[in-house]
Amino acid sequence: MRTLGSVAWSCLLTLWMPLALAAPHNLQPLIDATPTGGTLRLAPGVYLGPATINRPLTLEGDPQALIQGDGHSTVLSIKANAVTLRGLHVRGSGDSQDRIDAGLELQGDGLRIEDNKLEDVLFGIHLKSVRQSLVKGNRVTGKPLSTGLRGDALRLWNSSNNRVENNQFTRGRDLTLINSPNNQLLRNQFTDGRYGMHVIFSPHLQAEGNRLTHTGTGIVVLYSHHLTLRQNHVAHAIADGGAGIVIRESDDSLIEYNQVLHCSVGLKVSTAVAGEGQLTVRGNHFAHNIIGMFFYGEAGGYYFTDNRFANNLTTVAISAPGAGSANQWIGNQWDDYQGFDRDHNKIGDTPHEILLYADRIWMETPMAGFFRNSPAFELLDFLERLAPFSSPHRVLQDTRPRMQ
Repeated sequence: MRTLGSVAWSCLLTLWMPLALAAPHNLQPLIDATPTGGTLRLAPGVYLGPATINRPLTLEGDPQALIQGDGHSTVLSIKANAVTLRGLHVRGSGDSQDRIDAGLELQGDGLRIEDNKLEDVLFGIHLKSVRQSLVKGNRVTGKPLSTGLRGDALRLWNSSNNRVENNQFTRGRDLTLINSPNNQLLRNQFTDGRYGMHVIFSPHLQAEGNRLTHTGTGIVVLYSHHLTLRQNHVAHAIADGGAGIVIRESDDSLIEYNQVLHCSVGLKVSTAVAGEGQLTVRGNHFAHNIIGMFFYGEAGGYYFTDNRFANNLTTVAISAPGAGSANQWIGNQWDDYQGFDRDHNKIGDTPHEILLYADRIWMETPMAGFFRNSPAFELLDFLERLAPFSSPHRVLQDTRPRMQ
């Protein structure tokens, strides 16, 4: 005689078994059957890649629908204009750096890539010759590999006039832009990577409101003029000698209102010959870095104003006497300023100067940096300041230091 419990259990198995035993669908025939300009909505289930979209259409995913790659290639490729991908769950790309195996590979104009979830992918979202497209609200998690073996969580190559915003990237190598001018990266988050942003030959980039944490280096910009970095948060770029922001030969750029916290170097800048190129650095907060700001190269001539330096082990350092000597400093706030504000105008009565005493030893002989902040080095620096054995080298002078 069957009990009520056995009947209920039998009914539950009857409902569950068709779902559990349902065979995965091949995604490519479904895409091929969708008319141009039409919409393909994936029902709950597993859909097998790789697959390619080669004409305008919309592909939408149910929360219980999964596009599973074969583990040997890119999962889903777009080779058409005016394609929309929305709400997809994609996982399982290949692991070949040569093929650039990715979760999504995009080629075309006017694409919309929104609210997708990518997991276990070597490269996350790869834009190749993409223009005037939107990448928004996606979540990308890379493969569990060492940093050097990962692919880029986001990669733009030869792509222009795109907007990448409100995405979350985790466990990737870099967010990379190569030969990609006039793009916007807005309010994205990236953690656990090598470079937060790696920008090469990509002028007119606007990177604003991004949050980059626990990367070897926060933002690296090489040969990309007319750059704007605004209101980004860069923190914990402390591994492998990394820096919060690195700028090399990227003139006529603006770096403003960023927070750079707990990095080996807050801002590292290659300075040009005095009078050549412009760089404005204003309103930024550099705190708890080993070195707040580091200059190498020529005399420079860049403009620094309204920045705040607090609790950095060394405030400003240079590669050699003369590096950055033509930079202009005015209205910055220095936690080690020792002057007064007797007229209460919130401007120090005397200029703020940074002089090199014993610091010159480790700046001119990098191997000596191992002993920086050791008791012996601190004693030597104290004696140099008390009774200098030689004239100290002046790194900078802020004529109107801002009081706290």
